[in-house]
Formats: sequence, C-alpha cells, structure tokens
Amino acid sequence: MSDASGSTPANVPAKGEVVLAARNIAKSYSGIKALKGVNFDIRRGQVTTLFGENGAGKSTLMKILSGVVQPTSGEIVLDGRPIVFSSSTDARNHGISIIHQELSLAPNLSVRDNIFMGREITGPAGVDYGAEERQVRDLLKELEEDIDPLTPVEELRLGQQQIVEIARALSVESRILIMDEPTSALSAAEVDVLFKVIRDLTAKGVSIVYISHHLEEALQITDHAVVLRDGNMTASAPRAEIDLEWIVRNMVGENYDLGSPPTGYEFGPVMLAVRDLTVPDPAGGGYNVVDRMSLEVRAGEIVCIYGLMGAGRTELLETIAGRFTATSGEIVLDGREISHLSIGERIARGLALVPEDRQRDGLVQTMSVGQNLSLASIREFTRGVFTSIRLEKALIRKSISDVTVKTDGPDAPIGSLSGGNQQKVVIGKMLATDPKVIVLDEPSRGIDVGAKAEVFRILAARAAAGQAVVYTTSEVNECLSIAHRIVIMRRGRISAEFGADVSKEKIMAASGEAEAA
Repeated sequence: MSDASGSTPANVPAKGEVVLAARNIAKSYSGIKALKGVNFDIRRGQVTTLFGENGAGKSTLMKILSGVVQPTSGEIVLDGRPIVFSSSTDARNHGISIIHQELSLAPNLSVRDNIFMGREITGPAGVDYGAEERQVRDLLKELEEDIDPLTPVEELRLGQQQIVEIARALSVESRILIMDEPTSALSAAEVDVLFKVIRDLTAKGVSIVYISHHLEEALQITDHAVVLRDGNMTASAPRAEIDLEWIVRNMVGENYDLGSPPTGYEFGPVMLAVRDLTVPDPAGGGYNVVDRMSLEVRAGEIVCIYGLMGAGRTELLETIAGRFTATSGEIVLDGREISHLSIGERIARGLALVPEDRQRDGLVQTMSVGQNLSLASIREFTRGVFTSIRLEKALIRKSISDVTVKTDGPDAPIGSLSGGNQQKVVIGKMLATDPKVIVLDEPSRGIDVGAKAEVFRILAARAAAGQAVVYTTSEVNECLSIAHRIVIMRRGRISAEFGADVSKEKIMAASGEAEAA
C-alpha cells in the first residue's frame, strides 16, 4: 500500500505487529471530555474489536484515526512514525477507511455511482462506467449479494444498503479498515459472508477495527478486544482471555439483563388485530412479503416477532402503521378498522410506530432534541394557528425524563446524542402521543447493552400500564427477555408461536435459521 506521495513505506510491520497506534488521545467538545488519554493499537492482519456503551468514546476515537476530526491532544503513530491526518481523504490516501454506523449513501444514485462517488474511473472519453460496473459486480459477488449495480440505493432494503456501504469501503483496498456496526442490519447468512470476507482480508495483512453491540457475534471474529468506558480504556486482552461476562463487566461495571415479562395483571381486550393480511413486495419482486397473516395483541401484552431478514417483519409493521398498502385483509385498532386511514390518522387513533431506520424515518436531523420529541404530538399544544410554548416545553421535559435521554438540554442538536439516546428520542416522541398500541421495528439496532436494557425497561413499564406492545428482533436473546409471547415469521407467514419459556433452539428452528446456516 502506497502512502500519499506514492512511495511504499520501508518499515511496514509484519503480521501481528502494531501498524497504527494512538497515544494518549484526548478529545473535548465544548468542555466535555469525550476521550481522556486513550492508548489504542491496531495490529497488522488482525481484528481488533472495540467494545463500549453509547457515549463511551468509540466513534470519536475512530473518527480521529480516520481523519474525520482532530484530537485535542495526543499522537497518532503510523508505521512507527508520528502522523497528522488533515482529513478523511488524507487518511484514505494512507490506506485507512471507515464504514460509519449510520449509512452515508446517496439514495437517489445507483449502487455503482455510490461506490465510486468522488473517485470515478476515467478514460480518454470520460468516466468509464463499464469498468466501474464490472468492479461493482465483482465486489457484490464476493459479498454473495445479487444486486444490480444500476439499482437506485433507495430501492434496496436496509440490509442491502449496508452491504453496499461495505462494498464501497472494500473497493478502496485499504490496509486498515474500520467497521462501525457493520452487521446492524444484516441477516445471519449475510453476517457469515462478511466474516468470511474479513478473514480473507486479514489473511492478506489487512488490519480490521470492528465495533459492534452484538457482543456474542463479535466474539466470533475478534483476535484482540479493547473496552472503552466514559472516555477511558478499561480493559484490553487477546481473544483467548475473554468471554461475554468479561466484556459486559468492563463495559457497564456489572452484569445486565434485558428484564423479564411483566406480571401481576390480566391482559385486557384485543387492542390490535391483523386478519388475513397480504402485502406485495414494495420493491416489485412479484411475490407477497406478508401472506394471509393473522395476529392479535391484547392490552398489557408484549409480543415479540422474530424472523430472519426477509421474513416480512418490517413490511408487516409498516403496513400496520400505514406506510405500505395491503392488497387484502384488515387491520383493527381497539375494535375499529383502520386500513383506510392515513399515517397521521392512525397515530391520532392510538397507534405508534418506532421504525427500524431511525436516521431516515425517525428523526429530523436539522431539529433539536426537544423539537424531535414534540413533533408527533404537535396537535396537543396547537390552538388554531398558535402554539403553546408552555405546553410544548412541559411535554418535552416529561419525555426526556420518561425515557431517560442523556442530553445537554432540549435545545441540543439531535446529532450530538449517542445512538442509544437518539433511539430513546424516537421512542419518546411516539410515547408522547399516548398510544394504545406501540409497534417497534428492531428497537435495539445499533445501541449498546445499557441503552438496550433501558429501552426494554420502558416497554415493560408501558405494557404494565395497559398498552399493547409489539416489537421485532433478529436477536434470540431479545425474544427471551420481556415478551409474553413469541411469534416466528417465515416467508411472510407465522410459522410458530411460543410462550416465554421456549428454548433458543426451538426459536431458531422455527425461523429456518438452521437451514440458513
């Protein structure tokens, strides 16, 4: 790998030796210390996994190592020599690339154009689109993903968009590749393929930094683990010396659990009923993503819907919320058919959806924390053409307290919050509408174990207060937490239903996961 001048360093480390080192890295934002003198090594041909809760400093450290931001103090050493990256382009010229947690794709552009954006292949006649397309096909073949390079990104499901983001990073042929939550939207089969690609890369001497909140999954791929907590490194050890308990203990100071189904009350009447619902593939694939499905959820009941990627979970929830249109069947909320209602009308009737993609569908990035929290409840404090600032501020204060958002205040930019706190804002926004039914699509995607436990605590409390809760997940452990009932979806239909005492093996078998593996 060449440096920015085009020359090859004479002292490239051997496999297992340190290729890049962060020494006493500190970073402050408006007096708040995000990093407090962190030392971090990246070894050639190895996967270094970085664990930590949201707000621990992981993303800040990676942004510094990839040239996105500059440290307040400290030093970066590359191949034994101190270096300062002036920008992400400068870092990329030195062979360092990053896959960010939140996707940075242009939805209106094709897969090909996203992958080569800003570094097009050119020839005598201009951009060589044919060469670009051939390279994209090769990359997607390596990732075992059958996507047409000319497909607009906005037509892809979230997991496929994640694959495109990964393909873009791989196309640069980096010597150091930072992956920030690369599997958050991937199916189990796609994760297996990604892990194979990672091992192929490390065999060629590429160094990987891997960040994930999927702890058990990350243990499968790591060679060395580092834990950050409150801007400090709390632990570092090779794979042979760590286990899940070691990670959690160093992340949060104690073991955690996601709770258990709330008890001590009887379920109320049916709050949500889906009857013989059929939904065609929104991408025009010519098949039904939800196929004659029926489901009932009672007041006070928590139902978990589990299934592999493509099982139809997201399409079911978004049809219930009004984003997709069913070709047959009905949706009944508190005894009233709502299939003909708009999204806003369904919210007014008592339905709340927390979407899978919080950045695209759950938050307005140009608004503050408070504005995002009050957005769905604007009717509650609007009188004619006037808005009651007093009522709005009271609602915002209550929401911040109810869902325990850690923020500098209601006026703070939404982008200043960690992923876990952004997710709590999305949940808080919908809970502020005082819904009868709460449906959540992958509510823990991209958030740490502590934030995840808080989210599930909130949902359990809402169910105990009489609201019906439905959430989807692709993590078996989340099924076995607060759900009273577990519904397995497979190819658009319910393949099985279980109580809270079911085993992981039965859940996975009913979903077809054993076959997929």
